[in-house]
Amino acid sequence: MSKITVANSAGYCFGVDRAVKMVYNELDKGAKVATFGAIIHNQDVVNDMTARGVRIVNSVDELRPDETVVIRSHGVGRNIYEQIKQKGNRLLDATCPFVSKIHKIVEEKSKEDCFILIVGDSEHPEVQGIVGHCDQNYSVFKDNFELKHFFENLDENFKKTIAFVAQTTYNILVWEKCLKEIPPHIPVVISDTICNATEARQTDARELAKKSDIMIVVGGKHSSNTVKLYDVCRKYCRTYHIENSAELESLNIPVAENIGITAGASTPAYIIKEVLTKMAEIEKETIQEEENFQELLDKSFKKIHTGEKVKAIVESVNNTEVVVSLGTKHTGYVKLEDLTDDITKKPEDIVSVGEEIELVVIKVNDAEGTVSLSKKKVDEQAGYEKIVSAKEEGTVLEGIVQHVVNKGVTLNIYGVRVFIPASHTGLPRGAELDQLLKKKVEFKIIEVTEGRKRAVGSIKAVQTAQKEEAKNKFWESASIGDTFTGKVKSLTNFGAFVDLGGIDGMVHISELSWKRLKHPSEVVSIGDTLDVYIKDLDKESGRISLGYRKNEENPWEIFMNTYKVGDVVNATVVSITTYGAFAQIIDGVDGLIHISKIADRKVENVKDVLSVGDEVTVKITSIEEDRNRVSISIRDVIEDNAE
Repeated sequence: MSKITVANSAGYCFGVDRAVKMVYNELDKGAKVATFGAIIHNQDVVNDMTARGVRIVNSVDELRPDETVVIRSHGVGRNIYEQIKQKGNRLLDATCPFVSKIHKIVEEKSKEDCFILIVGDSEHPEVQGIVGHCDQNYSVFKDNFELKHFFENLDENFKKTIAFVAQTTYNILVWEKCLKEIPPHIPVVISDTICNATEARQTDARELAKKSDIMIVVGGKHSSNTVKLYDVCRKYCRTYHIENSAELESLNIPVAENIGITAGASTPAYIIKEVLTKMAEIEKETIQEEENFQELLDKSFKKIHTGEKVKAIVESVNNTEVVVSLGTKHTGYVKLEDLTDDITKKPEDIVSVGEEIELVVIKVNDAEGTVSLSKKKVDEQAGYEKIVSAKEEGTVLEGIVQHVVNKGVTLNIYGVRVFIPASHTGLPRGAELDQLLKKKVEFKIIEVTEGRKRAVGSIKAVQTAQKEEAKNKFWESASIGDTFTGKVKSLTNFGAFVDLGGIDGMVHISELSWKRLKHPSEVVSIGDTLDVYIKDLDKESGRISLGYRKNEENPWEIFMNTYKVGDVVNATVVSITTYGAFAQIIDGVDGLIHISKIADRKVENVKDVLSVGDEVTVKITSIEEDRNRVSISIRDVIEDNAE
């Protein structure tokens, strides 16, 4: 029997428990309730609430006049509170107090003109809520690598103090790595906002995983803290992430001496209990199956045993069965359904009279002197042996997806049914599995269960291996200056990630255009094809820096090839300072009109003479090519015209 241990801090945290109780209390009072987003990342709890009449809304416009709106534990931005107030609905704020603390911090630091750095998942509702309490000066990064890149590319004139906060469910070990990336010369205010319950849960899970052969992590597939628990545990032992007990059977969990269980902050106690109960049942069934099989062997006929593999000669064939001779007093029968799974074939298509075939004994009837046999089981056994061999050797197999089932797809290979979980289909989380139906796929066998003749496959494992091969090939041959054509996979505040064919590189925002950009989306979109070149390579960290800007498009190159000192040109005033005005000569190149060169008289205040948007005729008086600076003069034009 396996020893099953549940982590000390598994399950609901204070904030989630508070939010869930708040909704149920309102329901018990008979109130009509709408939650702003799913109240927690646990589908079982959400389904129960919706069954009792709770509506999930994603915008204030969806609210009905008589509904009480509950803000979920993840929190929302300031604008949502303002919209609800204007709408007039009754509001209950279930934001976790630890999340509210972060809202207060970023609001205060924004008022102090700090630049806010938020470590976390930019797509997570908690992080989106935190952003909603910041002003414009903020950035979200997912890990220490992105943070390092942020500091490496920080403008040397950056003078703001940085306020540093973390998502409450962030990985503690990665947070510690992030802190080490902060340059010593930059003023930083660090707020340790990772929830104590998160820290305790991750620590308990880590210690339990070290002592276990298998870990079961229970919680929503979209729950950030549950996913992080999975990441923590899988470093130490084989780990499975499930939402509820219904998923256990499809996993075919191998026999293990020590099994640990932990659960995310959104997982209620009753689901943890159901998982414990189901695991005990599965273990009991496995033991019972082995006992029943042994009992059948003991009761079998001495000369021909149930389950035994025998050789037989085909005596006759008809449309429904095959009659065979076993060399004993028994007559053997093989029914059509025990010959093959292929419904298009008849017995005569598979065997011929006089042919020797291998069969497995299904049932012995001593009283009638008959034996029921199966050719299909022999084929399945041979196929199963091939499956076992394929797993041991890591062979890539091909098959047609036959069925879409709960939590995955199935196919048949060598006569053995192979289950591929949704997480191993290679499709994005939440994608429709029907798109794989009847499609040929490549996969690897990642698990086999000998007693049940079951196998689990992974399409993702093949894709991962192919990507790894592509990466290795890339690093063997890649060098600075190499050019590639790739597709934009994702965008961040600081650049665009481009797929170079199995490996990603990043084009920094400053490399996307010669113009100053606020966001990469001003130039490129996800799915765009770009011609890029390698600017820098770091094999140790796996980072590839790409360039996209073309020298021939450099506005300074265009300017230097077109203009010279003494040229008279038209320019547009773009900004005014106390010492003069800047005017755009061509897109990307501005010239300075010093206050002494604005008119043919003394000027005290630039704004008395010029305004942003004015078109002026100027003379180029100086070009500093090494500093990309141009001096221009209105006064020189006036004086030239007066002569």
